[in-house]
Amino acid sequence: MLELTQRITHVDASEIHDNLVLPYELRIRGRLRATTETKLDVGLFLDRGPVLRDGDLLQAKTGEIIRIRAAEEPVVTARIDGGLPLARLCYHLGNRHVTLAIGEDEQGSYVRFPPDHVLEELAERLGATVRHHTATFDPEPGAYSQAGHGHSHAHGHDHHHGHSHGHSHTH
Repeated sequence: MLELTQRITHVDASEIHDNLVLPYELRIRGRLRATTETKLDVGLFLDRGPVLRDGDLLQAKTGEIIRIRAAEEPVVTARIDGGLPLARLCYHLGNRHVTLAIGEDEQGSYVRFPPDHVLEELAERLGATVRHHTATFDPEPGAYSQAGHGHSHAHGHDHHHGHSHGHSHTH
């Protein structure tokens, strides 16, 4: 097993040994055993910190470089006009602690999130057109994240929420 222990920045494409394709829920983990595109067994032994983004590079103890690729996974894309309608949609979805990818393409502005019927109904009430499909999911990193720096919440979670957040509190 190849032990991936270090995040690196830029290398020549010819130095990349293989690709590791992972869905978002596995790219938030620092410890993981997985298989690359060419069936190489790898283990991630990374510091807690930033989520692995599509295109990130990891180096093994033995020098091999593996590129992270975001996997296609089930998502919901809510399309809405830019400006105030998009801001309103992002505000209300974000207020429910959901991880969001916000973007714009040739079809216009969109917000992408994991399938959830409550969030989908909310998006439709706010005027968005909702579509279920598979796509890469690379959500916004958050206001407190910085490349190479971890962030942890300083507040405790001793209180009872009474609902599920559906995501980890690591950033």
